[in-house]
Amino acid sequence: MKVPFVDLKSQYISIKEEVNIAINDILENTSYVLGKYVSNFETEFAKIQDVKHCYGVSSGTDGNHSVLWALGIKQGDEVIIPANTFIATAWGATLCGAKPVFVDCHPESYNINPDKVESAITPKTKAIVAVHLYGQPADMDRLREIAGRHKIYLVEDCAQAHISEYKGKKVGGLAAASSFSFYPGKNLGAYGEAGAVCTNDDELAARFKMMRDHGSHEKYKHMIFGHNYRMESIQGAVLGIKLKYIQKWTEQRRNAARLYNEYLGGLESVVLPKEMEYAKHVYHLFILRLRSNEARNKLQAYLTEKGIGTGLHYPIPLHVQPCFEGLGYRKGGMPVTEELAECGISLPMFPNITEEQIAYVCESIKEFSMKN
Repeated sequence: MKVPFVDLKSQYISIKEEVNIAINDILENTSYVLGKYVSNFETEFAKIQDVKHCYGVSSGTDGNHSVLWALGIKQGDEVIIPANTFIATAWGATLCGAKPVFVDCHPESYNINPDKVESAITPKTKAIVAVHLYGQPADMDRLREIAGRHKIYLVEDCAQAHISEYKGKKVGGLAAASSFSFYPGKNLGAYGEAGAVCTNDDELAARFKMMRDHGSHEKYKHMIFGHNYRMESIQGAVLGIKLKYIQKWTEQRRNAARLYNEYLGGLESVVLPKEMEYAKHVYHLFILRLRSNEARNKLQAYLTEKGIGTGLHYPIPLHVQPCFEGLGYRKGGMPVTEELAECGISLPMFPNITEEQIAYVCESIKEFSMKN
């Protein structure tokens, strides 16, 4: 049996007719950037995330930059970021000229550890980025308390966490502002690069709208510094169609996670992901932790031989990336993040994965464990 790590083809086939109608309409009307499809998507996405304002941008990375840029983060400032995340989170700070300050992740949630945030704050700290990694919200109450006490911004990176919930409230509106990614493999994925910024702050929303369009709200009149971060019409159309199915697809992901937990429960050679009591996890990724890097690598090779796709998220933590060598971090400084990097493996996870496929993956893992 073949089990892909992610299956975008079958998802496309299920909505192909709707997508083709929308794309043909865009081509016929030659409206390729922003336009009604993007505007409609922004309205509906804001509703489903329970936020007041949403603006589509050209990628999640651009969203990360826009959020901090709009808040006035600049050269000489520091931004606290989890070491356990994709590097696009850090680009939000560096593109503003700010210094990323990395902290370790929590050993159970795998998100930024509030206990580590406090000691990383300096007089130069201006923001904390709460990344809702793998689809599980960070501990927002504790992070809000810390940010409020130190009078610094708290923002959300929701790239992997569409419609996930923290204590019954959707992510995206739990801080000053938030960014989303709609990279094709995300839970809500475009057919190319796309992202969004969200906020409940009217003034900040006005800045977002101008900044994505060269700092302008009137053609050729540029009120503030900006960039070309506009979303393409085709991406808005695709996302608008997919948005109608996101609730269903999310429940399918959660059911797949439940089956993985049932089939692998009690297997001592692996540590299963934990859904925190405050969270509704949407399982963008399902991460297993093994006892060693050697065991992880052997398992990945074994599953590959069995026709099972896997992923590594993320094999080189941010604090030891070559581009951040000048910041002075060394291996050993972020033990939880480093253990995940060395021992974590991502199993196949997509909405229409079947129980038969999950059973095959789990039986293969059990076979490996018995042989090793």
